[in-house]
Amino acid sequence: MSWRAPARRYPVLAIRDFRILLIDRLLAPFSNGFSMVGVSFAVLNLTGSTADLSYVLAAQVAPMLVFTLISGVFADRLRPQWVIIAGNVAVIVGEGTFGLLVLTGHPALWTMICLEALNGIGAAMFYPASQALLPQIVPDALLQEGSSISRLAMNTGQMTGAASAGLVVAVLGPGWALTLCAIGMTGTIPLLLSLGGGRNLQLPTAKGAGMITELREGWAEFRSHTWLWATVIQYALVMMAFNGAFLVLGPVVARTSLGGPAAWGAITAADALGLVAGGLVSLRYTPRKPMLFVVGSGAAIALTPLALALVLPLPVICLCAFALGTLIEVMMVQWTVQMATRIPSDKLARVSSYDALGSMSAMPLGALLAGPLAAAIGVSTTQFAAAAVIVVASALTLIPREIWTIRADDVVGAGGEPGGAALDVAGLDDAGIDDPEFDHEELGNSNATDLADPVR
Repeated sequence: MSWRAPARRYPVLAIRDFRILLIDRLLAPFSNGFSMVGVSFAVLNLTGSTADLSYVLAAQVAPMLVFTLISGVFADRLRPQWVIIAGNVAVIVGEGTFGLLVLTGHPALWTMICLEALNGIGAAMFYPASQALLPQIVPDALLQEGSSISRLAMNTGQMTGAASAGLVVAVLGPGWALTLCAIGMTGTIPLLLSLGGGRNLQLPTAKGAGMITELREGWAEFRSHTWLWATVIQYALVMMAFNGAFLVLGPVVARTSLGGPAAWGAITAADALGLVAGGLVSLRYTPRKPMLFVVGSGAAIALTPLALALVLPLPVICLCAFALGTLIEVMMVQWTVQMATRIPSDKLARVSSYDALGSMSAMPLGALLAGPLAAAIGVSTTQFAAAAVIVVASALTLIPREIWTIRADDVVGAGGEPGGAALDVAGLDDAGIDDPEFDHEELGNSNATDLADPVR
């Protein structure tokens, strides 16, 4: 079979459900890339207002305040892929309707806000369920490898989707980009339905436990880890500033100074290409102090707002976006591994929902402030201020001792076994290897050196 040769180098590819997940995580971000470019230029073309763009993009993030927590509870109760399917349906309806309205008429601002709120509901439901799904499919010893490869597929999809969307918007208009987003997301549903139960399918929650009780249990676990809540507070401020300075005002700079939608497509594609490069790096490299690396990466996010504020040449901005994307992807893999190996598996989705809620709770504020602030003090000044917020918030997060002391080689798996001591061949059997002739012993030996070496 075509996967057997690479599976000897990357054993996680021997798992059937993981290979299906890879296809989904290629198609869904590819489709979402059309939304990332299409929404911004649909609003700018229809209204010409940065304030209106702020309102629409804020509507994407606002549902996270509610639906992220709901997603966490249901992903711990049910199979996480079912929760992801529900979220994808929301995206299909929201972006598909938006695209058709742009193609056939002139949708009102309130209509665009409502449709992007529906899109935001879908996005809010994805993250906690996605965090819980991968550890159910992949054994603990292969989590970093599985996370790296799955995110590599996601970022490849986003890169090609954003680049394609820039061309589609420039040639055909944003309405077609939004319609293509909905069509692509529809293709993810049969893939997710074909996933099996997974090796670690969660047991049903205790009978009689209500949603509030389950949320309290998740909150107690979340606040018991200083490294976790301190970093989430950091990224709440970082993402607030980044959302306003880059995601809202970036298309404005591209439109006025860099050449329009094709330039913005190139910037987002460069960022996505950096994410792909970061996925390749993360297959071979683990920082000795992963939480210190995570916090430092947050400070580096100031790079792209500064490049836009200075209105550097487009190739330089693309290079900055690429470098930042590479760094952030390595960071995200480390964050995923730390969460999956330090948080009990039966609470992982709920804790991840608090992570997503905290990290992104201030993003609507960043979007709402960016447009009016840019109108009052200028786009560049607003972006300089955002970069300062990012750097200061990251510096303050270095205060807790755990940020400095957590090491990559002191991880204990959520199930109570050492997370990276050896390859669990029995776990691979449970995970769904679909070829009885596959040589487990050779597979384990092929990766034993990598798993034993925390810095590679």
